[in-house]
Amino acid sequence: MLLNCDLGESYGSWEMGMDADVMPHIDQANIACGFHGGDPVTIDKTLALAVQHGVSVGAHPAYPDLVGFGRRSMHLDDAELASALRYQIAALDGMAGCHGLQISYVKPHGALYNDMMANGRLRGVVMAAVAGYHRPLALMLQATPQAEEHRQEARALGLQLLFEAFADRCYDDDGRLLSRKRPHAVHDRERMLAQVDELRREGTVTTISGHRLQLAADTLCVHGDNLEGVRAIEAVRALIKGA
Repeated sequence: MLLNCDLGESYGSWEMGMDADVMPHIDQANIACGFHGGDPVTIDKTLALAVQHGVSVGAHPAYPDLVGFGRRSMHLDDAELASALRYQIAALDGMAGCHGLQISYVKPHGALYNDMMANGRLRGVVMAAVAGYHRPLALMLQATPQAEEHRQEARALGLQLLFEAFADRCYDDDGRLLSRKRPHAVHDRERMLAQVDELRREGTVTTISGHRLQLAADTLCVHGDNLEGVRAIEAVRALIKGA
């Protein structure tokens, strides 16, 4: 199982994450494109780190919401959202080319990601925007019990999907992530490693109420916003390598 992490989210004097410490331990870097975080210098530095450590890169586009870090739902008409997505993807793809890289996938950020997973019409707009890029890119979205339905949606557009699970987030019984507003939504280190081990051995996660959900995940999302988070990524990597 691959490891992916959201990176390049610093903006100006506001520093977010520990990108240089995280990059050696992951396989895929989801790089912010400027709409929720990530300025040109930060994007350049993050791409250089990816080259240094042999990490594949993907675009991490968002609603145009710098103030809210892309965590607020916004109403954009279909054409506006599709154009905003392609604008962000193309910006990162162009900068990646300056480093001899090509982005290979797209992972929406924050509220856009959550809205896409909950709203089939919106998901269709996102899928069509990615499928309509001038060269093939995969779309990363959450692995849920509805994965086959999502595959069919993507297949109709000739779009490849990458399904991700989350190392440190608790799942609700419907396969969605438990809201951060609820207790125990984010796992501590022990529970996170237990969830990763269950995923790699059984292909399942245990939900908040104790049910087991089957999830077919290609990649595992980890977070490295602080030193403890970086150490947790190292532990996850060691656990997966020991499989």
